[in-house]
Amino acid sequence: MASENTLTTSDEGKQVVTHDNEVVGQVVSVAEHSAEVNPDTDLSDTMMSKLGWSGHEETYRLEFNEIDAVVDDQVRLKSS
Repeated sequence: MASENTLTTSDEGKQVVTHDNEVVGQVVSVAEHSAEVNPDTDLSDTMMSKLGWSGHEETYRLEFNEIDAVVDDQVRLKSS
């Protein structure tokens, strides 16, 4: 497992969840300071807006400073 709020390629495929356990997507690739997330198909426009994701992109960037922790098979986001 990576440190508390950074990711490595071993975290690819993990679910990305909010602080209240709503699944928002899946990590598809990891870079030096961020990850690319494939959004969940059922993600509401309201939640997309809260995450700062706009439009209908295939993936969205998740900066490591937005991550609260990496726990088991989940990347948990900080509460906003």
